[in-house]
Amino acid sequence: MKRWVICGLLFFATTVNYVDRQVLGILKTTIQHDLHWSEGDYGWIASAFQFAYALTMPLAGRVVDRLGTRLGYALAVLIWSLAAMSHSVARTWSQFVAARFGLGLGEAANFPAAIKTVAEWFPEKERAFATGIFNSGSNVGTVVAALMVPVVAYRLGWRGAFLFTASLDLIWLVLWLAYYRAPAAERTVAAAGEPWAKLLAHRGAWAYIAGKFMTDPVWWFFLFWIPAFLQTSYNLPLTGLGLPLAAIYLAADAGSILGGWLSKGMISRGWDLNRARKTAMLLCACAATPIVLLVAVQGLWPTVALIGLAAAAHQGFSANLYTLVSDNFPRRTVASVIGLGGLVGGISGILAAPAIGYWLDFSRGAYRPLFVFGGIAYLAALGVIQMLVPRIGQPAQLPQAVAPFV
Repeated sequence: MKRWVICGLLFFATTVNYVDRQVLGILKTTIQHDLHWSEGDYGWIASAFQFAYALTMPLAGRVVDRLGTRLGYALAVLIWSLAAMSHSVARTWSQFVAARFGLGLGEAANFPAAIKTVAEWFPEKERAFATGIFNSGSNVGTVVAALMVPVVAYRLGWRGAFLFTASLDLIWLVLWLAYYRAPAAERTVAAAGEPWAKLLAHRGAWAYIAGKFMTDPVWWFFLFWIPAFLQTSYNLPLTGLGLPLAAIYLAADAGSILGGWLSKGMISRGWDLNRARKTAMLLCACAATPIVLLVAVQGLWPTVALIGLAAAAHQGFSANLYTLVSDNFPRRTVASVIGLGGLVGGISGILAAPAIGYWLDFSRGAYRPLFVFGGIAYLAALGVIQMLVPRIGQPAQLPQAVAPFV
């Protein structure tokens, strides 16, 4: 029972993590009007978060491996809470860049810490399911932000909205420090960690890294541009975004849990780990492809349905992708490997954000190529993963320094 309470705390942390990062995307049109940003300016502001997020990921993973999940996670949430609050006093483009950079520094530790916690507390067959549950907090956080931020911004102004949402982080911090303790067996694990070169000698690390590089830009696109896409395509006011965004990210929430449950159910029915993980990822990758038809769809809610299906597919795919790390590496190195993948995924986001902004400026809002990429990215990523790791978790393919635990 205790491990599911801990999973609930991971879910809560991921929820407030995404509330904080989503506020800017929801308020983009309002702040853009007040501060006179171009799409290119916004692309660089978004990229500042992604740059810090990517740059810090390997360091964040290593810090969590060294300090442990209790203290490492708490430090990260404190940093990102203060950075989220700093948005409320930003008045220039450069100050927003600095605030987003600080937010990325703190938020970079969320997934390394959460995945490591799952590896510490959950048996192999339950890890994808537990990961799917806490990872669904990313969608719940986006739904909460979509429903709450427009109302709070209407009453308190957009600056007050940043302060309000950041205060939720401090509630989690108190609960985490009061409740969480690492399992007794993990308290004796050496904190020195493995050198990154040894981790990168294993193909499982490169499979995870490739998956992140190819699919992370799609999720960043959903987070940063879908609100504005819906507003401009269907003339929605700020307060009209709540229900469409809630529907999209509730679908993504279901996809995250379902993606983890699929592999858990297959393993329970006697499927081997390799077949279960990859079949679940294949089903999710196929579910993402219909978004290539989006520009031919008429009407707000059919559009929302296709975007919601793609968001669900991403999250289900992601739940299993994260679990590949704990399938192939010992617990003491999980956060470090997650951090390496986060670095590369963040780099792809850094490259994508300004490119998307400049493309939309140049093409005057031509979204079709962006949706086509989003539809094919997951099948391509799974193909690369299969080439790199034909069988998941084979001890013979692991360097001695990172042999899987039993």
